[in-house]
Formats: sequence, C-alpha cells, structure tokens
Amino acid sequence: MQTEAYIHSIETMGMVDGPGIRYVIFLQGCPLRCAFCHNPDTWHMNKGQSKSLNWLVEDIKNYLPYFRSSRGGVTVSGGEPLLQAEFLELLFAELKKLNIHRVIDTSGFANVEKIKKLISMTDLVMLSIKHPDPEKHREISGQPPDRPLAFARYLTKINIPIWIRYVLIPGVSDSHHDLALLAAMIKNMPNVQRLELLPYNTMGKSKWEQLGISSPLLDIPSPLPQEVEASRKTMAGLLPGLKIV
Repeated sequence: MQTEAYIHSIETMGMVDGPGIRYVIFLQGCPLRCAFCHNPDTWHMNKGQSKSLNWLVEDIKNYLPYFRSSRGGVTVSGGEPLLQAEFLELLFAELKKLNIHRVIDTSGFANVEKIKKLISMTDLVMLSIKHPDPEKHREISGQPPDRPLAFARYLTKINIPIWIRYVLIPGVSDSHHDLALLAAMIKNMPNVQRLELLPYNTMGKSKWEQLGISSPLLDIPSPLPQEVEASRKTMAGLLPGLKIV
C-alpha cells in the first residue's frame, strides 16, 4: 500500500471545501488538462512534496478542536485526489478512528473498481462537472466524460451524498442549453444535496504564464454578478428544492 502521498499544498483553515472548518490537502497529479484550471502546477505528480501517512495524521490532530466546534473535517482535493486512492484509503481509515468528517473533492476521473473501498469510508463527495455535453467536456478537459459519468452513477447507486460544482464560463458553459443538460443529469442523482455555480475567473493565469503554457480561455472575462444570479434562477426553476449557491 502507498504510505506516502505527493502533495501540492495544505490549507489548515479552509472554509469553502465542505461543511465547517476544513483541513484541505491538495494532492499532486491530474490526468485532465482543463482549459480553465486554476492550478496547472498540480498536473505532474512528481513535482509535489512527499508526506508520510503518520506525518499527516499527526498534523491533522492539531486541528481537532476546530473540527469539533464547526462540524468540519478533512477534505482531499487536487489535482485529482483519486489518483492516489491507495494512500487515501489508509488516511481515511485513520480519520474514521478519530471520528473526523471526510470529503473528497474530485472530477470523478477514476476506475470505479479501484476506489470502492475508499468511497465506502467517505462522508461526502464534491463532484466537479466540467461540462454536461460530452463533446464540450472533451474539448475543455482533454478527456471524454465516460469515467466521471460512471463514477457519478456509482455514487448514486450506493447513495453517497454529493455536492456538485460547476464553473460558469461565459459563452462556453453558461447557455440555457448547457444548464438544461446539467439539470437533466442532476435529476438522475437523488443523492445530490447541493449545487455550487462558480463564476469563472482568471486567477490562475499567472501560473499558466510561468509554466509557459496557454489556454484559449485565459482572456475570457468573468461573468457579471447579474449573469451568475440569472443562471442560479434558471437552475432553481429546473431543479426545485435543491440548494443552489
């Protein structure tokens, strides 16, 4: 079993990656090449720092009072955390002993057969849907949606709670047609508890430039607040009763 992980960074007081105060571990390595990625420096696993299971567990213990007071816990993000599923199995087993809430923030790009044990120890999955249209998904992520869709179906089958994350990119993912496709997908997933509509921004542009890579989306402006609100209202009409933020 993998007893060390390649890590990009750690945030000890995360407030947006799951309920309560979170200890967020950003793992290194990702098979996708999303044109709107904020952290292209996480793509290559061997560029991360290595941390042992024991080191992480001991460090996490320092923040137990914050977890207890806020009903928070630990979130593993990336990159794509499911690339290091063996390590996460060991980590989540230790966190479960400590009664710490466990979240995976993922694109769902994984072989379902290889991550079933890990998912059985997971309290919540934050699933990033790149695009509900298969062709556009391939265009903006560099990969087909087959694995993420199979992953989503499996989570629904075993009734694991899901929070959906979806980035609103002007002219790319925010049309009424795009949102209707997204709503149709979510309607087949009764275990979805929440939908986060995230306005596109170019906060990662400097990283792309430093790495000498380019994306056709880097100069697209962020959607206006009223445009984001209009998308939320559209989704609220298509998915009545679902929490949309």
